[in-house]
Amino acid sequence: MLDAIGIGLILPVWPDLIKQVGDVSMADAALWGGFLSFTYAAMQFLFGPFLGNLSDRFGRRPVLIVSLVFMGLDYFLMAIAPTLLLLFVARVLSGITGATYSTAAAYLSDTSEKGERSANFGYIGGAFGIGFVLGPAIGGLLAEFGVRMPFIVAGAFALLNALFGYFVLPETLSEDKRRKFEWRRANPFLALLRVRRLPAVGSVMLVVFIYSTANNVYPSIWSFFTIERFGWQPSMVGFSLGAYGICAAITQGVILGIMIKRYGVERTAVVGMLISIGALMFLTVVDSTLLLFLGMPITALGAVVGPALQGMMADQVGDDEQGELQGVFASVISISAIISPLLMTFIFQQFTQQSAPVYLPGAPFAAAAVLSAIALIVFYLSRSERRATPLAADER
Repeated sequence: MLDAIGIGLILPVWPDLIKQVGDVSMADAALWGGFLSFTYAAMQFLFGPFLGNLSDRFGRRPVLIVSLVFMGLDYFLMAIAPTLLLLFVARVLSGITGATYSTAAAYLSDTSEKGERSANFGYIGGAFGIGFVLGPAIGGLLAEFGVRMPFIVAGAFALLNALFGYFVLPETLSEDKRRKFEWRRANPFLALLRVRRLPAVGSVMLVVFIYSTANNVYPSIWSFFTIERFGWQPSMVGFSLGAYGICAAITQGVILGIMIKRYGVERTAVVGMLISIGALMFLTVVDSTLLLFLGMPITALGAVVGPALQGMMADQVGDDEQGELQGVFASVISISAIISPLLMTFIFQQFTQQSAPVYLPGAPFAAAAVLSAIALIVFYLSRSERRATPLAADER
């Protein structure tokens, strides 16, 4: 939650900071924002398996705490960056130090029984949702003191998180379950190839990749979209992100578990994808702030897909491989996060610049809806592979 607060703090001021540092228009600022997101995601892709495997060797606790310390220092660097070049350097460092999702997910796998992991992964999403309630709202208010202030506070939150972990966080990976660190397993490209040994996991990973590419439209363009479409100030952008965070926290912390118990993991994922497609088409054409907020609770229901798919895969590997699996999962997410910002911000620029053939700030959401539909089709076509797995057999 503290980590999400730190991330959420900077989102409302990101467009204004890029415009200020680069002296560019909103359309071009969005494109630069896409390149900065690309840089961040590329580092997460390269270092996600490394940190996940490192946690399999030395434990989850030290990896999480040390990474948070460096993340805090990196936020301070962004707070003083006078040029786009230094912002890019800062995003490289933050991408490396922020590649700990796989470690956090492995930590949760250590303490979860098979069949419970999907619901428990939802608690991570719930914690992030709560963080995004507080972070963007605070960031929007702090913007009144300048676009740099949220970065300073974000750094403080990251260091606070590290301090909290140092005194409170126990280690969950016992010595007998640790394995020797192998560079081969930490290679992000070789780690992806290992999925071939688990066909059902491989097909679900493909769905994760396509669906994540689609849903990265939100962090990629939300701030730029709402400022361009509705003329919002940073405080309103922060408020909207906070409102969505409430919906996402309820969805992943409460509704996900109920849906899985009632419908099973697979049906929950399908329903979530169908809802997401409808929500993205709605955002393509919405022209009212009121309608945007009224649609948020339904839009947030699409957040059940990620934890459901992640739990399906986690149940297929051994306890000593959870860090590696979550590292691969994080790498797949990172690849989608590399592609999506470049794609979505390019579409946004093309449909908002002065020479645009049609003015449609919501065009990236339409592209995301198409990708989500493709993910649903792939998920449906791969059902025969999943039915051959123990998880699918249990669901039947």
